[in-house]
Amino acid sequence: MHIHVNGKNVVITDAIKAYVKEKIGKVAAHYDQIQGIDTMLSVIKNPSVADSHIAEVNCKLAGEIIRVEEKAESMYASIDLVADKLNRQVKKFKEKNSKSKGGSESIRTSVSEPIETAEVAE
Repeated sequence: MHIHVNGKNVVITDAIKAYVKEKIGKVAAHYDQIQGIDTMLSVIKNPSVADSHIAEVNCKLAGEIIRVEEKAESMYASIDLVADKLNRQVKKFKEKNSKSKGGSESIRTSVSEPIETAEVAE
């Protein structure tokens, strides 16, 4: 699984890249069917915007894409928030898929014995 980190209006330092890979990489421990994770970190340069640091994550799973976005006052806070949100979404997806395949439910069939019929004399 690959974790790609991109930036918009921000310089991606080695420290930020390592922090993203550490936080987002923990999600892969919960579910092994993740094919790739794309992360976009951006900053809004308008001083009137309170939560100007944005972290977006696109997680590619088998047959589905989970997209998560969070805003915060600092880049590290937005990464923490998006990692928590992604973790919840992946767990939800994993539980939904395991239930739909019928892994825990089983149907019992009973074998019935033939009923003996008695002849009635008239």
